[in-house]
Amino acid sequence: MEALTARSFEQLKSTMHEIGSSVVSEHATDVDEKARFPDEAFSAFKHNKLLSVYVPKEYGGDGLNITEVSELCRILGLYCGSTAMIYAMHQIQVACIVHHGQQSSYFQSYLQQIAENQLLLASATTEIGVGGDLRSSICHVDIDGESFTIEKKAPVISYALNADAILVTCRANKEAPASDQVQVVINKSQLELEPISGWDTLGFRGTCSSGFILKGSGSKDQILPTPFALVLSHSMHPVSHLTWGSLWTGIAQGAVNKARQSVRDMMRRSNEMPQITAIRLAELDEVLFSMKGGVQMALKEYQSILDSQNLYKAEKYGFSTQINNVKTRCSELIVDVVGKAMLVIGINGYRNDSKYSLSRELRDSYGAALMVNNDRIRGHNATMQIAIKES
Repeated sequence: MEALTARSFEQLKSTMHEIGSSVVSEHATDVDEKARFPDEAFSAFKHNKLLSVYVPKEYGGDGLNITEVSELCRILGLYCGSTAMIYAMHQIQVACIVHHGQQSSYFQSYLQQIAENQLLLASATTEIGVGGDLRSSICHVDIDGESFTIEKKAPVISYALNADAILVTCRANKEAPASDQVQVVINKSQLELEPISGWDTLGFRGTCSSGFILKGSGSKDQILPTPFALVLSHSMHPVSHLTWGSLWTGIAQGAVNKARQSVRDMMRRSNEMPQITAIRLAELDEVLFSMKGGVQMALKEYQSILDSQNLYKAEKYGFSTQINNVKTRCSELIVDVVGKAMLVIGINGYRNDSKYSLSRELRDSYGAALMVNNDRIRGHNATMQIAIKES
């Protein structure tokens, strides 16, 4: 396959900013109000081949690294949290295939399809009956000869009706224990989705994360060749928290930008700024600095693991805890940043009809701690603390 004409990362960032300012932000309010999928944004992403940036160049993608993909997620967070979250969730699934599927001819071809057709990938990991435990499944893949069938009751499948394929987590077979899992890619034409719950939420409304009974069938070649336990620890876990942390940083940065602009406009009107407002703006920048620093430190560590081509390093308790810390701290600091930004702006940050409004940012920020509940994550961290070696 002929490789994509080489694009520099700076060009890709510029393109993302352009789409963000001209398309994403223009429709963000409507996406939020109607809790609808951001069609306009993803049409632009597909047109500009931005869904395959993490696909290696030999399959037609841009071959970006995880640090660069996370930066694109951060940029999108400046313009619309829901759009950024969908983009991040798609890239998480792409990473799972890139890291764990290339030994399969089917998935080599599938990576080419992602690049050629700009396929949008979703995932079905959680399941009714197991709570939020990703390491446990009730449903199983039923293999008959060269084919498989599956049925899963999923309380949440983000943008399921708009995805071109869904990666489904399930037990490896009917007799397998709950923790013996695989991941199966099921294309839209192979799926039946029966709605069981809607998505009328406080924030991240455009992710359209409704619940479904999912039924699918296809070729057994569509089962990712790596056990899901390794996919989760080596890729899904770190990529999720790093891309999420990045986009939450983008949302927080957007709130700071509005606060700073409101102060500039205030000074133009009165030629002076109240001391308390100046202090709050400085405090706000301190919190954002801490948020960015945590993400960047963990990204550097995971990028080093990927560059070493030894993903087993991602299983170390110290690294897992660091990745979990990115999720817990960023998901709480974003609330702090947006709240402080609203104090700087004042009543215009509270209004829905103001150019400084932080309503959407504030509502989105409260959803961050609930995506894999922080209490569950801290529980995992607590069990790992005594096993971490000093460094």
